[in-house]
Parts: sequence; C-alpha cells; structure tokens
Amino acid sequence: MEPVESDPRALLEALKAVAVVLKSSEIRFALAGGFAVYARGGQDSRNDVDFVVHPDDVAAAKDALERSGIKVLQPPEDWLFKARYDDAPVDLIHRLMMGEIDEDLLSRSDRLSVDSVEMPVLSATDLVVAKLLSLSEHNCDLEPPLAVMRSLREQLDVDLVVKACEDQPFAEATLFLARRLGVLPGNDHVSRQGDSREA
Repeated sequence: MEPVESDPRALLEALKAVAVVLKSSEIRFALAGGFAVYARGGQDSRNDVDFVVHPDDVAAAKDALERSGIKVLQPPEDWLFKARYDDAPVDLIHRLMMGEIDEDLLSRSDRLSVDSVEMPVLSATDLVVAKLLSLSEHNCDLEPPLAVMRSLREQLDVDLVVKACEDQPFAEATLFLARRLGVLPGNDHVSRQGDSREA
C-alpha cells in the first residue's frame, strides 16, 4: 500500500506540477476532489489530489507526465492511474460513478486560479453529484457529501443534483437529510406541506 501524504503544501505543489504538464500538453482535464472544493471557496479539504482526464487522453497524459520526470503508476483499478511528484500522490481519474469523463462534464468546469496556476475546476454541481453517487453500503459516511453541499450550496444547481441522483437510494437519502437539516433548500417547503396535511 502506498504511503499516505498528509502535508497540504506538498500536495499543492504536486497538484500544480501535474496541472502545468497537462495544460502544456493540451490534455483535457479538470481538478476534482477536495482541492476542487477548496478552489471554489469551500471547506479546507485538501487531503488528496484528484484530477479527471478524458479517457482518450489517458495514454498521452501518462506519456507527458513521465517525460516531465513525474512517476506514473497503474493500480489494479481500471478507472484511474496515479502519479507521484516528490512522493506526493495524485490520482488521475477517467471514470466516475456518473460515467466516463466526457466533453460535457469538462465543458461545465470553470477556469480558476489555484495557488497562482490557472486550471479548469469541476463545477460545484458535478463535485456534489460525484460525492453522492459514490455512496454505497460499503461507503455510507454521509458527513463528507453533506459538508461539501453545505460549503458550496450557493453554487449548486439543486435540480440537476436531484435529477442525477434519481433511483440511487444512498444519494437520495443524503439529499433528504440535507433538506431536513437546512443544508439545501426544500426544508421549509416540506414543513409547509406537512402542516397543510395535518390541518
């Protein structure tokens, strides 16, 4: 098992190094995960570095990173590969629970400055949907998606989040709880409906 890197500054340096290589090589990508939430002004959740990469660009991304001196590793999983910059780990993901990374997802990203390096960052809505759809019976900690929803709530398209989570019981349960807690809009509406039924 690879060592866990917990130093946010080392991770940030790795993030910037990988992003610069991807940009200069014209790889289609976007920042995802905790650093994307941080870049969008959300909670300080800089525990790992995640990028999403278009599947058609995976081979080119690996080649560009290796040519720049960044070590590339292929784990058993077939939905990502890993890079290491000065021992700081970076995940490059080409398939999320919502499906393969495609042009539509990447086009919804915004170009933001992350520690003075401009790069595409996944939309708040896509970040939340990815968190919600990753929930399962083996991963049912609701705190991380609730925290992300709370910190990015003003940037969310709630209707799109709800639509993307239809028929996904863990995601739908988390959205219900988010509304009951006032994290997302809808709690007042639910309460008024409840009052009218009791009248």
